[in-house]
Order: sequence, then structure tokens, then C-alpha cells
Amino acid sequence: MMYNTDNIYSKAVKNISGFTFDEQVAQVFPDMIKRSVPGYEKIIQTIAMITKRCALNNSNLYDLGCSLGAATLSMRSALKETTGCQIIAVDNSTAMVKRCGETIEAYRSEIPVQIINDDICNIQIENASVVVLNFTLQFLSTDKRLELLSNIYQGLLPGGVLVLSEKFIFKDDVTHQLLIDLHLDFKRQHGYSDLEISQKRSSLENVLIAETVTEHCQRLQKAGFKHNNLWFQCFNFGSIISIKEKI
Repeated sequence: MMYNTDNIYSKAVKNISGFTFDEQVAQVFPDMIKRSVPGYEKIIQTIAMITKRCALNNSNLYDLGCSLGAATLSMRSALKETTGCQIIAVDNSTAMVKRCGETIEAYRSEIPVQIINDDICNIQIENASVVVLNFTLQFLSTDKRLELLSNIYQGLLPGGVLVLSEKFIFKDDVTHQLLIDLHLDFKRQHGYSDLEISQKRSSLENVLIAETVTEHCQRLQKAGFKHNNLWFQCFNFGSIISIKEKI
């Protein structure tokens, strides 16, 4: 499947609207994410490793905010030694879901994938061994985050895992600014102009609400998870793994 180069913000725009995962973004998303999120490919690769170790027979695996299905494909590639599993991929963007379906169909597998076009907050998590929130929670209003994480915790089987990948902020101003600057350097190295970086930042303002690692872990504790640790970080992006206690 062919995807275009991300040049959405390459021309100056007077009134920049809030970022949305529309058809324009869906057409360039693989290029956008590769050039915008340091460590993204490593996280996707590791999701397969986590799935191979943690997926249980006859269980559900969820990719919440699946976009074009990168995490779904990663999980599915690791389920060769399990039986009775299915992946449930959910996204509220019609454009993303359509292209996700095309992507999943392009890779043959006996592992069933159910793709749902809906708000992830409407999904009842059930009989789950692995749940992935890959750069998704940051787009959800903060007052809805605990309820979603509690739903995930309740729906996970004992020993089940949640992979939560996010953009982070940092309380220490000096560290925070350095990591922001390094991220901007990363984007420049991948061909984005200062105009593109500035306009993209404006479009994400009040749409992507980042939090500290501590704030995420405290919320995960409130949701029921006792085992929460940062397993990956590159600049101001990273991933937390949360494990539900075994009985």
C-alpha cells in the first residue's frame, strides 16, 4: 500500500485548525509518525515481544487507538504459538479505520482481527491478556483517562499487561526544555522545516495533552495496577508497562 510524504504543514496557513486524524493525515501517517516520534519503531517491535511472552490462549488482545494498525500487526505476528486469540482494534477516525482494514487485509494470517470504528471509551474490555494504548491516551481529555484505565484493568486477566506509550512532560524545567529541543532537532534531521514544526505544534495545542511519567503511574495505581514501570524512553516520548497481579 502506498503512502505519501507528510507535507501537510509545509505551506503557511493563516488560521490553523486543531489536529484531527482525517483522510489527509491517514494518507501520510506512516511518514508522519516515523519523522515525528523518536523510538516509535522500537516500541512497535517490542510490542511483539511483549505479546509473545504475555498473550494467553483463548484471550482477547486490544489495540485502542489503532490508527493504521501497526501495533495490531505487531501483536498478530507474535501469536503463532497461541490458540483461540483474537485482536480487537479500535479507532474513532473513519479514515484511519478504513485504511487499517486495508493494511490488515494485505497481510494474511489465521489470527482474526476485528476492527471497530468507535470511541475507545465505549469499548468494554473483556477477557484480555494484552492491551495497547500506543500514543492514544494523550488525545483523550484528562477527566476521561482514569475511567478508561479502570475499564482496561477490570477487563484484563490476572497477569495481563497494558502497554501505554505517550509523549511526556517533565517537572524540571531545564530537563524539559532540553528534551523538547532534542525532539525538535530530531524532526529537523528528518526533513521537517521550522515552519512545519511550528504549524504542527499550533495544531496540536489543546488537542494533545501530555503528562509526566509520575502522573501516569499514579493514575494507573488508582485504576488498580500495582506494577507500573517506564520500560522505554527517547527524549520526551516513551512507554510504560503495567501488569495486573496474578491471583
